[in-house]
Amino acid sequence: MFEDEEEEDNGPSGTFATYLAEGEGLYRNGNFKKALTSYDLALELSPGNLIGLISRSKCHLALGDSAAALADAESSLKDHKKNHRGIYAKAEALYQQGDFEFALVYFHRGRNIRPELQEFRLGIQKAQEAIDNCVGKPTSCKLQAKGDLSFFDKAEEGKGKSGGIRSHHNCPNKPSVKGRTVKAHQAKGGKAAKVVLGELYKDKEYLEKLISDEDLVKGSSAGVNIYDLVLSGIQYLDTRTDFWRQQRPLYARNRDRMEMKRKWSSRPDKEPEPTAFILKNLEKIDAYLADGKAADSLDLANETLDQVEGMTLDVLPNKDDVLANLQSCIGNAYLELGDYELALHHHQEDLEISKDLQFLDAKSRALDNLGRVHARAGDFQNAINCWEEKLPLSRSALESTWLYHEIGRCYLELSDCEKAMENGEMSLEEAKKANDQVWQLNASVLIAQAQVQVEDYANAIESFRHALSMAKRLKDHAAETAVTKALEDVNIKRSKQFRQYDIEEAERDADNSHRSGSAKSLAISDEEEDEDDV
Repeated sequence: MFEDEEEEDNGPSGTFATYLAEGEGLYRNGNFKKALTSYDLALELSPGNLIGLISRSKCHLALGDSAAALADAESSLKDHKKNHRGIYAKAEALYQQGDFEFALVYFHRGRNIRPELQEFRLGIQKAQEAIDNCVGKPTSCKLQAKGDLSFFDKAEEGKGKSGGIRSHHNCPNKPSVKGRTVKAHQAKGGKAAKVVLGELYKDKEYLEKLISDEDLVKGSSAGVNIYDLVLSGIQYLDTRTDFWRQQRPLYARNRDRMEMKRKWSSRPDKEPEPTAFILKNLEKIDAYLADGKAADSLDLANETLDQVEGMTLDVLPNKDDVLANLQSCIGNAYLELGDYELALHHHQEDLEISKDLQFLDAKSRALDNLGRVHARAGDFQNAINCWEEKLPLSRSALESTWLYHEIGRCYLELSDCEKAMENGEMSLEEAKKANDQVWQLNASVLIAQAQVQVEDYANAIESFRHALSMAKRLKDHAAETAVTKALEDVNIKRSKQFRQYDIEEAERDADNSHRSGSAKSLAISDEEEDEDDV
């Protein structure tokens, strides 16, 4: 028993990779609290690990703790300022906190680094929509040349009487601080919360009734206090109520409802504005794909595609852009389902639409996806062609790093080691420009593997040593283990190469000695024959 206690005091007994994988599995199954525990244990073993921090940030968001999610996202960006996953995690955390303007800034930063990723484009759209809901669109505010300047005269008089500051008790229409607090608290359980929460409002009412039952909340379930469980549920709903009211205030909801009524009354033959509907479906499509539900993602994408195709340009001015995006979503779903032929077909449709309308970002996205499908299917030459066509469209050094690396990897699969090394060097150069150590590690490994293929073991050892130092600097234990094993294998091959050289050299020496001896014997026999003749 005491030995077990000593083992527990020593901290986590597993490895970082084990706890991280366990956390990912629990997260996918919806067990966010258990997943958070696994992520905590993983980060105890590898503090500051980029993947661990981003995964834990995502888990905090699922639990509604946007402050903790933001802290982890910022920690992940401390040494990797241009990592697109960390930027996306920070943007989502800021969005969930209600800081829509800052979220928009980080969504734009992520899109500049990886323009082919849809989550940044969707993030920009939803952040912009939230800002418009809060402050209104510029077109909704029409200034008119009416009235006079008496308002400012009254303001000056007020400043003169109160020293420039109005106290709250001189203003009978404004409640006190205490009164505002009570009113805000009541609003959460009143009509406003009912509108914001919708169907969840009944759950909130049930939890509030439950917490008032003293006999029930004193009990426990599986070692957990029922009161704490109920209170955490109410607090979560209150947090979401505040966020949703900020994301889409009541006046914005009323405005949208009145606008919808006006449109239906004035144009009963036309459909309502579909942007929100399409944006919501695109988010669901991406969410299904991220959760491994490719079939559900495909069904929703096809259903949305049918609806969009039936819309006119008057209703949906950016119809072609949406169609290209949906073709890309369908292609991604087929790729995950293993149907490469259909995946290629839909990504090709995306590319054709983008070329016709000169959507450079969409064209870059389509070429990227086509390359991934070709590579997954083992058609490495076509993958190279797609990614090389995408290279001029790259918007950042980090994107170029990834492209050169994937092209080099394809050349390595085709046993064209010279071009693999060339693209590996280009990838390493771009990674240094981007100051991204992870991609410097990946590029060094690619170069080393190509050098091993051409039996340039001396340079391969140097490349692997550089990769090993990068892995240690990043505290990436899995990469460190893999590179160490590869380095040992190369050293063994180099030793065998030296032994082979020694054997060949000895054989050459023996052969030369044999030839020299034969020549001497021949010369002696010639001399003896000459003597006999004499």
